[in-house]
Amino acid sequence: ILDALAANGVRFTHNCVTTSVCWISRATLYTGQYMSRHKTTKPCCWSGSPKIRGKLDHVPENWSELSFYELLKQNGYYVGHAGKWGIHLPFDKNIDFNVEDDGWHYRTIGEKLWHITEKNEADALRFLATRPKDKPFFLNVAFFATHAKDSDVRQYMPQESSMELYKDDTIPIPPTATQEAWERMPYFFTDKNEGRTRWGVRFSNYTLHQTMMKNYYRMATEVDAACGAILEELRRQDALDNTVVIFTTDNGNFHAEHGLADKWYPHQESIRVPLIIHDPRMADSVKGTTNDEFTLNIDLAPTILRAAGIPVPDKMHGRDISELYLSPDRTDWRNEFFYEHPIVSSKNYVPASEALVRKDYKYMYWPNFRYEQLFDLNEDPGEMNDLLQSMNPEHKTKLEEMRKRFTELKKIVKSDELITL
Repeated sequence: ILDALAANGVRFTHNCVTTSVCWISRATLYTGQYMSRHKTTKPCCWSGSPKIRGKLDHVPENWSELSFYELLKQNGYYVGHAGKWGIHLPFDKNIDFNVEDDGWHYRTIGEKLWHITEKNEADALRFLATRPKDKPFFLNVAFFATHAKDSDVRQYMPQESSMELYKDDTIPIPPTATQEAWERMPYFFTDKNEGRTRWGVRFSNYTLHQTMMKNYYRMATEVDAACGAILEELRRQDALDNTVVIFTTDNGNFHAEHGLADKWYPHQESIRVPLIIHDPRMADSVKGTTNDEFTLNIDLAPTILRAAGIPVPDKMHGRDISELYLSPDRTDWRNEFFYEHPIVSSKNYVPASEALVRKDYKYMYWPNFRYEQLFDLNEDPGEMNDLLQSMNPEHKTKLEEMRKRFTELKKIVKSDELITL
């Protein structure tokens, strides 16, 4: 289904997140801002437990003027959410349809045993069936899959009907899923690191890796099928050709690359995420193409608002992605971006990380340890060979230039300056 969506839209090959963890990335998606501005550095809760304001270091009171949910609602849209929020929401009572499901794969509700993807799909279809037909609408179907159930040793639990999928396939092992790659990580990556702990649960031997990845792909295929049901309902309502459809996610994942599991860090596996946009405004010549520009999760809120004809607040950092396919000859798009992630629990558990990301080079900085790295992504796409100590004059020049630009972008992101990045 998603392949068909891309065939009738544009797929963005260098779409990235500015912070690779669910709660911060979602706050960024909703507000069009970097973490440093929206300041949501903690989740609302774990395992779908109730949201308690007192548990947060910072409650984002300004979201009512920034969230696209609020702005769409204020401008006459019927607004809905089905699935994972992941964060405390000061505006969660101000939308028309709100069903939150987070942190589980199977749950009995009433007399029915639900799988969470099945539930997300049913809620989305209920929204579409009951929405007023005389109002424009917005719906975020926030699938929990393919997120693991971290507290369960099985991690990924697909629906029973999917268990024959990929049964006879062999899932390739990533080239950097090696002991050497793990040993090349910075010295402070030890067995206490949460990424390494989760690697042990999911990928520490070949059989386990095959089991985990097959179940992961089964859950991804279930999301694909749910998207098909939702798109079919839009088509049945004769609404698909008048609806912008966006498919994306909140963070990438290590699947044993560098001896890690999950996200957090500035490596390619963690920061790159899918983005497909189907937009009725697209020319036929654009449909089915790919775009290689850097698009970011800060861009989603401005893109949604502009599609609805709503002015983009000055405090948003992002850009309207539609300019890339409605004005394809434009040349003034970003060619780099700043990445940030806070410490989680302790510097041994998930250390803070920052980066300057380009298509050819990446500069990483680990602030808890004042540790730098430099990678040539053209020659070393797996980010195995740190060039920080290289004696090559070209590398030395590149390092100095990227250090300087990193500092400049970091200062801008952390300031109150009203600027589009």
